[in-house]
Amino acid sequence: MAKAQFHKNQRVYVRPVGTWAVIERVVPHWVKDVDEPLRVFYDVGLGRDFHAEELQTEQSAELTEIDPAMEEWRVVRAANKWRSVEECAGHPVPGTYPVIVTGSTKEGGGWRVPGVEYDLSPDRIELQARIMAASPKFMVLLRRLIEYAQSNPENLPEELLVLARDAHTVMEQTKNNAPS
Repeated sequence: MAKAQFHKNQRVYVRPVGTWAVIERVVPHWVKDVDEPLRVFYDVGLGRDFHAEELQTEQSAELTEIDPAMEEWRVVRAANKWRSVEECAGHPVPGTYPVIVTGSTKEGGGWRVPGVEYDLSPDRIELQARIMAASPKFMVLLRRLIEYAQSNPENLPEELLVLARDAHTVMEQTKNNAPS
């Protein structure tokens, strides 16, 4: 049996999407002759209902930083529904477009690009998809550079220290860009 862990109008962080949202509806799934709902989902206005495990409160999000090393983002191909393969023969992979899967499920959660935007510049969108999918690994590399520079400042050339400071600035900006 399940109990609601969040309530309507509560602000939560939606981990698979990577954004903050407000719970619009609590959606219990009932079974006949059972006093409590079997499952509880939450509608946050992002196109699908989310499980409680996919959401975080503001307090718990402040306490736990998402570890980029644990993220496994990837680019998968989705069928192009708005154009035939012949119409998009000039695209990098005709008949498909990239979808960046950021969730832990096989095909759920993540970012998709509008078809019109993909048609305008498919090579640009393909590059963006690869960059987004590699972002957690980039963050790990930046963190390792910062930690190394902090532990060995006397052994590094000035150019590398400047890079480490820039990396630290970027990491701080990504932490502080969550809406208040």
